[in-house]
Amino acid sequence: MKSLLTYALASLMLIAGCASHAGNGHGNKFGHWFFGKFSETQIGPRPFYLVEDMDEGELKDKLKSCESGPFFQSRFSIGHRGAPLQFPEHTKESYEAAAKMGAGILECDVTFTKDRELVCRHSQCDLHTTTNILATPLAQKCSVAPEFDSNGMLTNAADITCCTSDITLAEFKSLQGKMDAADRTATTIEGYMNATADYRTDLYSSKGTLLTHAESIQLFKELGAHYTPELKSPSVEMPFEGDYTQEMYAQQMIDEYREAGIHPRKVWPQSFNLEDVKYWIDNTWYGRQAVYLDGVYDTSVTQAQMEEWVADGLRVLAPPKWMLLDVNSNGEIIPSQYAENAKAAGLKLIAWTLERSGRLTDNGGWYFQSVNGDDGGMDVIDNDGDVMTVLDVLAKDVGVIGVFSDWPATTTYYANCMGL
Repeated sequence: MKSLLTYALASLMLIAGCASHAGNGHGNKFGHWFFGKFSETQIGPRPFYLVEDMDEGELKDKLKSCESGPFFQSRFSIGHRGAPLQFPEHTKESYEAAAKMGAGILECDVTFTKDRELVCRHSQCDLHTTTNILATPLAQKCSVAPEFDSNGMLTNAADITCCTSDITLAEFKSLQGKMDAADRTATTIEGYMNATADYRTDLYSSKGTLLTHAESIQLFKELGAHYTPELKSPSVEMPFEGDYTQEMYAQQMIDEYREAGIHPRKVWPQSFNLEDVKYWIDNTWYGRQAVYLDGVYDTSVTQAQMEEWVADGLRVLAPPKWMLLDVNSNGEIIPSQYAENAKAAGLKLIAWTLERSGRLTDNGGWYFQSVNGDDGGMDVIDNDGDVMTVLDVLAKDVGVIGVFSDWPATTTYYANCMGL
């Protein structure tokens, strides 16, 4: 009886979601985006805490009315590097946690090893902050290896640099992921590595299984999620070792989906390099929903410029969420002119990254700069529950089709409650 009820509820949610988006113009083309695998998710206590912390009003009442669930996987909820608020990023454990919290799309940031194998890391040169490499003999293979004085004290903490291109795939797989952190003033390796931010945790860092890109494809398939790989900008000179070109690198990432039999509709390849995106658009079926990550951070980009991107085949634009938001004279969060220009040009929007900046009672930092006063405007962020207000504006007023999050349960809760 319970399974029958769950199936019925899932069906009703799908109908409601598609009907709702048909009303705002997204139903026909993107109605399939939102709801994924119909199994109940485990969102944990955090979304309930955030809702309880909200300012009183209609939005809080609406979100509280959904406390009993059920909650299902949603493709509106994108796991940013997995669930790195508490799990080491880009690890098997982090991805599994994100999927359990209902992330319908998962991200592998893609870079390459010395033997040109693709692996999941946020940066080609972040092994010193995201893995245990400095506690292994492989530390001496780093681009800038740790150095010590005659007393055994670390002397170059600020300069240590360890890259995937420094080591082979086999060596990479011997490492263990950890929370992304480093104390660049430390005088010991232990002090350097043990620097996790106080709003994160090391409770789940005892096991961080690193993955190749191909392994991530298989894992995400098993988890019932779609794929959004990001081709990372190389930190080494390209062509690498004289003959491995940027185009070869971009094509290799796509080839691993084709070889795994993954349909292009399930893959959202991303890059901060517009030339990568244009390459996919011009040369692969997977380019039809390639995502341009706006890392220029220029909110004055005109509608005409965005229309040129569309003319070149771009369909999806993904800026940081602060670029999509503004505050009006009444202190209300509204869509920015940048967001209005993108919509008018015909671009679909994805926002990043929710729950990456720590507590909003502490201002929220870079990701909230257009609504917390950091850019000179009005500060309307003062409690952790405001993340739900930001999410509501992104979804309803800006009209984003997905949101990256370091803790996908929050976005999953909202997506299910609103039916989108």
